[in-house]
Amino acid sequence: MEIRQTTDQDLDVFVTTMFAAFGRFPKTPTDDGGVWWSALEMDRNLLAVSADGRPVGTTGAYSFELTLPGGIIAPTTGVTTVGVLPSHRRQGVLTAMMRHQLAELRARGEFFSVLLASEALIYRRFGYGPATYTQRLTVPRHRAALAVPRARAAADAPATGSVELLRRADCGEILEEVYDRYRRAQPGALARPHRWWASGAGHPPISSEPRYVAVHRDADGVPDGYASYSLDEHDTLTVDETIATDDTASTALARFVLGHDLVAQIVFRHVPPDHPLRWQLLDFNAGQLSNSTDWLWVRLLDIPRALTARGWFTDGELVLDVDDPFLGEHGRYLLTVRDGKADCVPTDREPDLSLDVSDLGSIYLGGTTPSTLVRAGHIQAHRPDAAALADALFRAERTPHCLHWF
Repeated sequence: MEIRQTTDQDLDVFVTTMFAAFGRFPKTPTDDGGVWWSALEMDRNLLAVSADGRPVGTTGAYSFELTLPGGIIAPTTGVTTVGVLPSHRRQGVLTAMMRHQLAELRARGEFFSVLLASEALIYRRFGYGPATYTQRLTVPRHRAALAVPRARAAADAPATGSVELLRRADCGEILEEVYDRYRRAQPGALARPHRWWASGAGHPPISSEPRYVAVHRDADGVPDGYASYSLDEHDTLTVDETIATDDTASTALARFVLGHDLVAQIVFRHVPPDHPLRWQLLDFNAGQLSNSTDWLWVRLLDIPRALTARGWFTDGELVLDVDDPFLGEHGRYLLTVRDGKADCVPTDREPDLSLDVSDLGSIYLGGTTPSTLVRAGHIQAHRPDAAALADALFRAERTPHCLHWF
C-alpha cells in the first residue's frame, strides 16, 4: 500500500473515495450554494492506494488558527475527511494514514492538531482527546419570556444598540467580520478562512443556503453580533449559531429570536455548557438542554511548545508524566507557571500526575478539568493536592467553545 499526497487533479477521486467510505454520494453543486469540499487544501490531503492502484482511504488537513486560553492565536491543522473503504477496513490502512499524517505535521513544525470525531473510540487511540463541548437548547415560544436583571432594571438605562433583519445573501461581509472578532477572544474557537465564506464551503451561515440573519449593532452602529436562523414547516425556528462579541449583543439577539411570531419553539443548535440563557428566562425550566456532545478534539505533538504557547492564570508547578502509545513515546515534564507565562522542560523529578497524551489534549484548553479525569481513572494523581492544583493551572478565562464545522 502507498500513501501519497494529493494534487488538484485528484479532487474527484479523493471526494468519491471519501464518500464511498461512508456509504454516501456527493451532493451536486447548485447555483445558489457551494459544497463543503470546495475548501479542501489538496496539497495537504493524503490518499491511500492499494497495491493494484485502487484508492482505498483518505485523510485531509485544513490550515486553521485556534484561539488558546489567554487570547493567544496559534496555527493548527484541522484533520478531516478520514475514511477507509469498507472492503479494506481492519487491515491497518487507517493506522498507516494517521501515522503518516502526524509525521507530516511534525515535519511542518506544528505542535498540535484538532478534529471533529465521528466516533470517539477511533481517535482516542491516535492521541486525540475531547476538549470542547456543545449542546442544544430548546425553548417553547409561549414560555420564552426573558426576565429583567436587577442590574438593568433601572428606568433610565441607556440604549445599548439595535437589531436589523437581513438576508444571508446581503450580509456576507458582516458575518465574516463579526465572526473574526468573536473567535479572537473566544478560547477554543477556530478561524474561518476567507475562502470558506467566498465559496460557501460549510454549514449555514457560511454556506449561501437561504437564511435570515439578525444583526446586532452597538450604540455607534457597528455590527457586533448576529444570529442566523430559519423557520421550518413545523413552526420551529432553528438558530444555526449566535455570534456575539459581548453579553449585551448576545442577550439582544436572544430576545429577538425568542420573540418571533408564529413560532412553536426556538432551537439554539450550539450553545456552550455554561451559556447564561436559561438563567435569563423568566421560567428557568422552559429551556430544555439536549444533544450534549463533544466537539473539538485536540492532539498535542510537541508538549513543551504547546504548554508554553497558551496563557495561564494561576502560578504553580506540576510534573507531568505523559505516555504517547501511538507514537511510542514517553516523557516527563516540569511545568512552571509564573505571571501568566509557562516554562516546560524535561525532568527526572517524581511525577505529580501521570496521564495519556489524549487526556492532556482534553485538559489543554480548559474545557475538561484534570480532577474529572482523575475521578474517571484516566489520570493518576501521585499526591493529594495535585488534581486541585492542575484544575487551577489549566483553567481558561472562559469556557472554551467551538462552533466551526469542518
